[in-house]
Amino acid sequence: MQKIRLQLSHSIESILIEIGDIILFTLEVIKQFFLAPFEHRELIKQSYYIGNKTLPLITITGFIMGLVLTLQSRPVLVEFGAQNLLPGMISISVVREIGPVITALLCAGKISSGIGAELGAMKVTEQLDAMEVSGTKPLNFVVATRVLGTTLLVPILVIFADAIAIVGSFVAVRMYEDISIVLFISRAFDSLSFSDVIPATIKTFFFGFVIGLIGTYKGYNTSRGTESVGHSANSAVVTASLAIFVIDLLAVQLSNLIFEV
Repeated sequence: MQKIRLQLSHSIESILIEIGDIILFTLEVIKQFFLAPFEHRELIKQSYYIGNKTLPLITITGFIMGLVLTLQSRPVLVEFGAQNLLPGMISISVVREIGPVITALLCAGKISSGIGAELGAMKVTEQLDAMEVSGTKPLNFVVATRVLGTTLLVPILVIFADAIAIVGSFVAVRMYEDISIVLFISRAFDSLSFSDVIPATIKTFFFGFVIGLIGTYKGYNTSRGTESVGHSANSAVVTASLAIFVIDLLAVQLSNLIFEV
């Protein structure tokens, strides 16, 4: 029993220490956003890589997401004679919650792990140390550009995934009834309001920031040894995914409080 208590105490202590390290790392990264030189070329390069690597996966997943959600929801609405409400229900579900969270989790698995592995390899091979010796700031050139890139790209990927999901929903509806794309989109957007779109869009910026931050933190603090690179990548995915769920929970609570008032 005493051994279990010691292990639990050690685990809690380790978690608290890591949270403190992440907070300090976050402050340092945010500081780099406002310090010269601004590595705009590296930012554009990383943003392109992030979008290019993730776009095919987002496209396929978004389409299937809208297709499956519609196929599962339609029989229930048909039973009550409310199939006309299907486009609006799908659009609200996708825009408010399913689209942002699923896309962010995909980005956490694809982007955060990639960044963690890349920076971990750079750490192990002492490339980051070589940058410091040559006068280049790794936090500025390597970390800040990737964090800012994910912060800007993830919201765009979420919007794209939402649009593809609505297209997938339209394809599913067309399997059973003759409806034009114009009418479908009109019904879908009539159900949306600013209270649906604005909170969902704002939280995607936080999703992107956390995905880039966790990936760079895990990679930047990789231990010596090649096996640590894989551990950093896996840890980045798990930590970023948990952070996404926490941010989503807080965002939902805040938006409910604000818009209920």
